Amino acid sequence: MAQRLATEYVKTCLVLDEAQLSQMFQMFQSHNLLFKVKVLDHGDQEVVIENASGPDALTLTFERRLGKYVLEGSCRFTDLRIANAMRKAVAQFKGDAVVNRIYEYHTVQYHYLAGAVVRITELTQRGERLVYEYKDTAGELLKQFQSVNVEAEIQVVKLEINELLDRRNASGVRSETDFIDAELRRLSNRLFALEA
Repeated sequence: MAQRLATEYVKTCLVLDEAQLSQMFQMFQSHNLLFKVKVLDHGDQEVVIENASGPDALTLTFERRLGKYVLEGSCRFTDLRIANAMRKAVAQFKGDAVVNRIYEYHTVQYHYLAGAVVRITELTQRGERLVYEYKDTAGELLKQFQSVNVEAEIQVVKLEINELLDRRNASGVRSETDFIDAELRRLSNRLFALEA
């Protein structure tokens, strides 16, 4: 199995409240990571995370915005414990990220959306290969079902219009033709809306 050389967070966006930030710090502790928190101007917090067994360190800056702590940007590190802690943090706190796991001859790129992996791509010198992509099958089926319902309703409205036109042509009574004309206007507006 290939050994990971580095992990790179190309784009990261985590939005945490104060309790979630504390939970994230506890998560780092559970991975045997040492960290120092420095409070900056306007309540921003800079967190330096270190592995207890090595020199690799990661600095994260959480900007204070509207009562939340926002982590945005990119970072690169080689420590596997830091990589696992960051992966769990993105998943648990519903973050968005593009993450490169870098190996000697290839890179595996993960796209996270709201904490879930939605796409995995392998990047090599030969090009890009899609490994996994999330498909909302239920949503697509619902959309297709709704589309079929609209088509069926269009057919029904057309039949109603044809019947009313036949009745209008056969009728000679003014009050009945006025009623039919009003119904035809209503149905033609409905047909226009359905076909749009």
